[in-house]
Amino acid sequence: MTTKIFVNLPVKDLEVSTSFFTALGYHFDPDYTDDKAGCLVLGDDIFVMLLVEPYFTHFTGRPVMDTAAGNEAIVALGLDTRADVDRVADAALGAGGKQAHRTEEQSPMYTRSFYDPDGHHWEIFALETMPA
Repeated sequence: MTTKIFVNLPVKDLEVSTSFFTALGYHFDPDYTDDKAGCLVLGDDIFVMLLVEPYFTHFTGRPVMDTAAGNEAIVALGLDTRADVDRVADAALGAGGKQAHRTEEQSPMYTRSFYDPDGHHWEIFALETMPA
């Protein structure tokens, strides 16, 4: 059985978020992107729906978390190599992201983390061996 994952995150300005993640080397699926939502493609079966805040609250009926005061989640992405981790993290910081924690090198994991323009916490890591 194949499972796809769609993480949904609220964003204040979809254009800013789209530009940010494009600068990291990712792309958006135009079939599932409009003025209310952008479908960020992270892999064959991994997607992040960036939903403008009013559209996001339409689904939840709850207020959007103030990411300046707390986190609703940590989105962690496993990449193939340390060089890939550095490339994405450096691009994030260069595109306006803010460093979340210092680089961690705990064998067998290498991790860098950042906050995107909406304050969502992302961790980018490489493992010497990925779990199956």
